[in-house]
Amino acid sequence: MNETEKLLQEIENVRKQMSEVALSKGITSLESIALSQELDRLLNIYNNEISKIHK
Repeated sequence: MNETEKLLQEIENVRKQMSEVALSKGITSLESIALSQELDRLLNIYNNEISKIHK
């Protein structure tokens, strides 16, 4: 598994975790917000990596 695939797997794991937390604790819970921020961070890394490949 290459680094991009690992990153995509981590993105999917955090996305699922965020969805579960949001459903159980609400989207405004501190845990949901923290997971959302982590997901944003991972997506930004992924987008940066993809744009390097396509340049």
